[in-house]
Formats: sequence, C-alpha cells, structure tokens
Amino acid sequence: MITMRKAEDRGPANFGWLNSFHTFSFGNYYDPKHMGFSHLRVINDDTVSPGAGFDTHGHKDMEIISLVLQGRIAHKDSAGNVEELPAGEFQLMSAGKGIYHSEFNASEKDTLKFLQIWIQPNVTGGAPGYQQKAFGEAQGITTVITPDGANGTLSIKQNASLSQLILAPQTQDKLTIEAGRNVYIHQIEGELSLNNGTTLKPGDGAKITKETALDLKNTGQERVKAIIFDLE
Repeated sequence: MITMRKAEDRGPANFGWLNSFHTFSFGNYYDPKHMGFSHLRVINDDTVSPGAGFDTHGHKDMEIISLVLQGRIAHKDSAGNVEELPAGEFQLMSAGKGIYHSEFNASEKDTLKFLQIWIQPNVTGGAPGYQQKAFGEAQGITTVITPDGANGTLSIKQNASLSQLILAPQTQDKLTIEAGRNVYIHQIEGELSLNNGTTLKPGDGAKITKETALDLKNTGQERVKAIIFDLE
C-alpha cells in the first residue's frame, strides 16, 4: 500500500529568517494523523536566510540527520565538532545522553536550504557522536546510512537505513523490500513515478507498507533525486 503525503499538506512555519515545512508534527504544528512513521519522527524542509540560523540548543536520545540541498551549514557542538556541511553531504549527529549544538547559514549572502531529519534510536544514553560524508551523485540507489556502518556508510543507532536515489531522465530502478519492512520516500527533485501510478513531486512523501518491491521511474526531462528510508 502506498499513501501519499503531498508537499502542500505539510505543516508550515515561517519566522522570517526561517521558512519551514514539516512532514510530521513538530513545534507549533500538530496533527495527530501525522506524528511520524515507524521510528522516523521528523522531516523538516528548511530555508534559512543569509547569516541566520539556530542558536545553541540541546538534544537527547535522537539520531539527527541533515542533508544540505543548497548552500552550506556552519555546525558547532559541545563535543568539540566545528564543521561546515556543503550541499550534497550527509551529516548524522547522535545526541546520546545529551549534546548542545548550533546550526547557521555559513553565507552572509546566499540562502541555505536543507532537510532536518530525526529518527528515534533503539539505544539510549551513551556518548554523543558525529559523522559527515559525501556519497557522490551516482545513478540509481546509493546506501548512505545503515545500523552497522557497512561499506563506508554512516552508522545509526536504529534498525533503519537511508539511501539516496538519483535517476536521469527516462531511466528507472527497482527497490526490493524485505518482508515486514516499511519504506518512506521523500522527493527532492523532479517527478518520481511509482509502480501503482503514484507520482511524487518535490516536497511530496510516500508511506509504503505491505509491498515487496517498487518500480522507480523517471519519465520526465529533469533529473530525479529522492531519499528512501527503510524502517521496521
């Protein structure tokens, strides 16, 4: 079964310096029908004004993923990590027993656009962790995050994985889904067609349950880019 979550139905939040759309309930946006999906708790589509950002704040027992779509994030945390995250790179911060961090638009003139993703961990407490890596722009499905960090992927404290999907115009791929697993797709660029006729546009999402495979097709003239979550 495939259930659409259209971009225009997401919860909006505009603070002037930050314009955000929430796939699931977050902050002042609350919808009991959209509290998350499996262990996936947050997908915020954030646009941050030049020079602005999130002042130092704390997190505990959460796996926090950032993917920059445009611009660069300036990251600083209480574990001593001071980094910049450019477009296309993935960042995974394990909050563990507690961490403080700040995230700012590293540019004073250019807009920052990024996805902020939270996944609830299956291990609580412990030391915070920080990982950051680029996985390129290869065609097809590229695994980015796994529970064990296999094959150079980032390691997450949950029985979950995250993959990047890139399809050139008029190409396709196939995703095999293990029995009992759930999949969530968040569309970033282009239009992605699924095997039941569903078409995802930028900002759209799809919950996939009780399926064994998905045909992923780009029938348009623009590149398709999406992220795919494999969840319990």
